[in-house]
This record gives sequence, C-alpha cells and structure tokens, in this order.
Amino acid sequence: MNLSLLLTALKTRKITGRQDKEITNITFDSRTVAPGSLFVAVRGTQADGHDYISKALASGATAIVCEQFSGTLNEEVTMIEVDQSAEALGLLSSVFYGNPTRQLKLVGVTGTNGKTTTATLCFDLFKRLGYKTGLVSTIENRIGDRIVPATHTTPDPVQLNALLRQMADEGCDFVFMEVSSHAIDQRRIAGLYFAGAFFTNITHDHIDYHKTFGAYLKAKKRLFDDLPKDAFALTNADDRNGSVMLQNTKAKKYSYGLKKMADFKARIIENGISGLHLELDRQDFICRMIGEFNAYNLLAVYGVATLLGARKEDVLPILSSLGGAEGRFDYIQENGITAIVDYAHTPDALEKVLATLDDIRRGKGNIITVVGCGGDRDKAKRPLMARAACDYSKTVILTSDNPRSEDPAAILRDMQAGVPIGSEKKVLVVSDREQAIRTAYRMAQDGDFVLVAGKGHEKYQEFAQKSRIYFDDKAVLLNEMKNMSLPGDFGKTL
Repeated sequence: MNLSLLLTALKTRKITGRQDKEITNITFDSRTVAPGSLFVAVRGTQADGHDYISKALASGATAIVCEQFSGTLNEEVTMIEVDQSAEALGLLSSVFYGNPTRQLKLVGVTGTNGKTTTATLCFDLFKRLGYKTGLVSTIENRIGDRIVPATHTTPDPVQLNALLRQMADEGCDFVFMEVSSHAIDQRRIAGLYFAGAFFTNITHDHIDYHKTFGAYLKAKKRLFDDLPKDAFALTNADDRNGSVMLQNTKAKKYSYGLKKMADFKARIIENGISGLHLELDRQDFICRMIGEFNAYNLLAVYGVATLLGARKEDVLPILSSLGGAEGRFDYIQENGITAIVDYAHTPDALEKVLATLDDIRRGKGNIITVVGCGGDRDKAKRPLMARAACDYSKTVILTSDNPRSEDPAAILRDMQAGVPIGSEKKVLVVSDREQAIRTAYRMAQDGDFVLVAGKGHEKYQEFAQKSRIYFDDKAVLLNEMKNMSLPGDFGKTL
C-alpha cells in the first residue's frame, strides 16, 4: 500500500522524506522488519520501541512512525512524527487492512467479569440464527466454525486488523469481541468502527497496571466515549458504575438489570444446579446456566441481540439451549459430589460463584474451595480472595495459580493475611496445585461442592523465566473422580 494513503489516517506533527512509496507491511517489532516495512515505535510496558529505531533502519525499514527522533536519517527513509505512536499503530493497521470493521458489524464487550461468557453467547446465538459470525475472545478466536488460537484477550492492532480482514473476506455479518482495559488504554482498538458496545460490571482488578481504580474505570469508559453516534451503548443498570459508562457517549444509550429500572429486565424465579428459571422481558425463560451472574450475562446478550435487530421469538428459544464458555462455572458430578471449575480470579467474581453455590446447596452439603493468585499481578486482591473463600467455605485450600517470577510461598503468605480471625483452622496451604485439587476432592463427601477457582479454561501453569507446563484443573478433577493417573503430557514444558 502507498504510504501517502496510509498517512491520511494520521494527524502528523512532522514528516521528513518522500511520502510516495510502497509499504509492504506494518510492524512494531523490530525483529520482523524487512525492506519495505513501516516500523512504528511504540512505548510499551516492558520496552520502548524508540530504542529500536536504529535496528529497524538497519533491517531495511522504509518509513518510521515515532513520537521523537534525534538521529541521522538516510534520505531514502521517511520519518513521521506523531503525538502518540500507539494510537497511530491502530489507525495505520486499520487502513492497511482495508478498514475491515466498515464491512461488518463489530460489537465490543468490556467489564471485569463476564466478558468471555457474553461474547461467546453472542457468537453462538447469532451463528444459530443463521449468520456468519466471528469471535475475538480470551479462550479462542473463531471465524464461523474455524478456530484461530488466541494469545491475548485483545490482540495487538496488526494481528487484530489482519484477523478482522479475514472475517470480512469470509463474509462475517457480525463479530463479537472482548475488549480489555489494557487494550483500550494501549489503544489497540484505535481505528476500529464499533456498531455497539456493552458493559458487564467493574470491580477490583488490574490495579497493578492501572495503579488506581479511577484509572481502571476511565479506561473502560473510553470504549463508550469513542463510540460513533449511530452505535448503541448498553450498560448494567445494577452496577454502581454502570451509568458512568454512558456519561459522555455519543451512541444511543440503553440499560439492562435485575433490580433497577432498565430497558431490558429480568427476574430470577428459581436458581438451582439444573439451571436458571427467569422471567425475561415478560417471558418465561429456562436455561442450563446457573447463578445470578449468569442471569446478568444472559440478559445482556438478549439486549444486544434485540439492539442488533433479532426478534425475541427467535432469540429466546436458542438462548435457552446455550451453555457458557469453557471454564466458566464448568461443573461435573460424580459419586454425589459436584465439582466446579471457574475462571474467577478477582474477589468479586469468586464471591459471586461462592454465593451461587451457597444458594444452590440450601443448607445441605459443604463447600470446599481451592484457590490461588497469580504472580506479578495485583497484590492487593490476594488477601481479599482468601477472605471471600473463607466467608462461604467449610474448608479452603490455598494453592499456586501462575506464580510467574514470584516465590509461590510469598504469594500464599499474602493470601493468608486475609484469613479472618477464627477461620485459621479451616484453611490448608498446599502449594502444589495438583495435590491441592486432589486433596479437596478426597475430603468431599456425598452432597458436597468442590470449587477450583482462578484458572478456568487455562491449560497451563506459568513459572519463572516465562516457563510453562501443561496443566488442566478439570483434567485433575476428572482423573481423581475416576481414580485414574493423569495423561502422559501432564506437567510437560510448553
């Protein structure tokens, strides 16, 4: 693509060199630069792309986008200075791939909890309605029936626009995408055109990155601030910050809720291990999903479907037959014991899952919870996770999650600080996650619930030096239930 065409997407501060030249690819990784590349120097959390401009030039970059440059340029290289190179990367990537989001309807979902479940439900629903549909999620990316592996909640702008280009070329009508606060803050979604966005909830998370809850809230809100006026903005009326999302949006505003007045309403009639019975938009609705948090998820998806023009009589029968995403209240039953694997990795998410179990058990059976916290992440939530587990469980087993570069014992000490006085005797510390899960199941008796929280769909554990081994919470449970040994690749380095 001609550089002059690409530059129409940017507000530039200064351009030095010829603009009429062909660009073969866009990259922000100096290791992938080749002759004809446009290199965008992005300031990241781990490295600053400006430090690699000379390397990019040595590898044959024909143009550089940056915020500042003080070196000497070859006259064959075009230097483009901008105020924010991260934003420029998104805008350039969108133009380079032919503005794919102008050729389909892209809907984004943001929030602390529920993003994967709601995005997956939207994808499954519209696929069953007969549309060619795309999904960009934590677990996987999908183009119709084809799976494209996912590495981040929201891919980098180049990968993301390349994926959306594939979706547009293959005739996708709708694409549903999880949008993380990191992606919004790092401007990975700059240049994308959203047909709508919806908000699930916001609680304590990612403070290690955003530093304050206010900054975290502001990042989420920006998705709605940037929506075009012909888009829709749907928020959770029952979340105390739900209305904040809509304060400055130009989009059409809508809400959903179980408690407050809202455009889309539902009421829980019954919640049990077999599923939910709701009155949804004045219709009787029964589904296999469990818990108040899933009532919110289902209501949000129903609202999105309605706003995208689907008919109620078509949506509700399909929605009632759908299940949740992998690793989200994923339960199995054997020998009178119910075991649940859930991705809950924030205090609020863990509390909601445990409250659901407490409601379902109706005073019968006990809850045994296995939970850990990830290393190199928000330390403030560690004691809160332990406290939430203690509040609802007869027995709590604190264990490792993804320690990463931290000492697992140090993480566990942080969690133990949250154990309430008087609850110490019901807390066990078992650092080895496999052994912790096996111990929990062996302690359970007929009618008990075993919750394994924190990793959900993940099939690995991550340790120091970014090493990973294969690990699957559900596989450990299934094999313990059947008294079988684990598969041969368990613990294998990935």
